[in-house]
Amino acid sequence: MPTQAQLLQCYTLSCWATRFYLPVNLIRFDERSQNVFMLIGEDIEIEIKPNGEWIK
Repeated sequence: MPTQAQLLQCYTLSCWATRFYLPVNLIRFDERSQNVFMLIGEDIEIEIKPNGEWIK
């Protein structure tokens, strides 16, 4: 289950992407790493850690 910090960051990044008319193609919670994975557009991959920090 994603943390509150991950959910907030996921929402924020989704809003950012759609402001630039980029499609949010995939959002997936990885149960092994506890990270949320996002695929935005064709080549933007973002991982959101449980504390809400994200890496591209």
